[in-house]
Formats: sequence, C-alpha cells, structure tokens
Amino acid sequence: QCVTTLEGHENEVKSVAWAPSGTLLATCSRDKSVWVWEVDEEEEYECVSVLNSHTQDVKHVVWHPNQELLASASYDDTVKLYHEEEDDWVCCATLEGHESTVWSVAFDRSGERLASCSDDKTVRIWRRYKPGNEEGVACSGTDPTWKCVCNLSGYHTRTIYDVAWCHLTGALATACGDDAIRVFEESASSDLQQPTFSLAAHNSPGRAVTLHCSASVLRTSVEAEPSRKKRPRVSFSRHMSLMARAVFPVSFLE
Repeated sequence: QCVTTLEGHENEVKSVAWAPSGTLLATCSRDKSVWVWEVDEEEEYECVSVLNSHTQDVKHVVWHPNQELLASASYDDTVKLYHEEEDDWVCCATLEGHESTVWSVAFDRSGERLASCSDDKTVRIWRRYKPGNEEGVACSGTDPTWKCVCNLSGYHTRTIYDVAWCHLTGALATACGDDAIRVFEESASSDLQQPTFSLAAHNSPGRAVTLHCSASVLRTSVEAEPSRKKRPRVSFSRHMSLMARAVFPVSFLE
C-alpha cells in the first residue's frame, strides 16, 4: 500500500534513491533541484534540505555505498556531490568535463570511484583524492578532490542513458541509445591513476553476443526467493544461456 506521498517539487521528478542507512531519501527533478528527505521510526517524512546547485534539470541521484554522500547528474553537463555540514546539506564538489547532458552516475563498491555517462557518448571514471594524498593531487581545505582518471570513448554511437557498477565483480555496464548494452571489465594490471577498461560484452540487434565470464562468476548461483524455495536453483551461466538463446543468436567465449 502507498504509505505516503511526498510533494514539493515543481516539475517532473526524475530519480529517487535511498541512503544506505535507510533514513534518508534523495529526489531530483526537472525543476533543477535535489531534495533530501529524512524518515523517522514512525515513517514520517520531512524535507531537511533543498539543493539548488544545478542550473538545469537534474536527471539522476545516487548515494555513496557506505557514507552519507550524495551525487547528482544534470542537463547542465555536470555531476555534483553533497554532504551534510553543520546540520545542513551543501554541495561539496562539482565534476566538470562532459560536453553534454550527464544522464546517470554510479559508485563502485569502495565508493572511492564514480562513473558518469553522458549525451556526449562517453563514460568518465572519477577518483576521490583525500587531502594529503600520496599522488600530490591538490585539495581545497578538508574536502577531497574528485579527478577524472579515465574516459571511455569510441564505444558508443549515441547517448549513454545509464551506467551501473557491479559491486560483486567490478564490471561496468552501460545502456545506450544505439539499442546496445555494453559491459566493461577493468584490466587486472590496471593503474589506479590511469585505469584501463576493455569491452567484455556487447549486444545489439542482429549481432551475436560475446560474453567473457570468469570462473568465479560461472560458479555463482541465483537463489530462489523465500516464497519460491521449492523451485530448483539455476546456475548463472545456464540462466544466461537460456535467456540469451531465447532472444538472439549467441556465442560464449570462455
């Protein structure tokens, strides 16, 4: 059942995201704002901050995996980061570099890196450098600096609408306006200062899919939901094979 309706935005609400604690909810809108809502034990919601740092509509919001750090992506071509400071939320960083609308952002498992995707057909990887870092990256006061350490370009032919970072394997997936989904894997010998990613999987209409799966992933099993315990477990590789063959020609390379 619907337990509450949150109102206040003056235009389309584009994205919502829960903080890891479950006590904060972030929302963003075409009205160019990001709202942070706090929920108490009685499920009462209160807007604790309205952030107007963007100059155009905000497309996406996402929380850091284990900290109360919020990121947003916007039509103004930027990514902004927010944290709480003296009982209020403030913009603590602006990431610039994309040449058009930033549609989505995603943190990696550690929360030390952030991926962003854009209408400029690129994916950028940003890394957090804390004050006093060994690499000598300059920071302003006590706030860390986010620096672009990788730019994935030339793989997509149209707008990249979404990006997702797998917290289990480290794989990076993108959703593109050219009807394709691409999966990237980071090189084992990748340099943290200049990480390298390679295309591990790519599907598009009329083309075969090629998947490079590690042994650890192939051994993974998908557990049935509690209410469906009587159903047999399906291995990840078998599940992918059945799904893929039902939709398009496929060849697996191990």
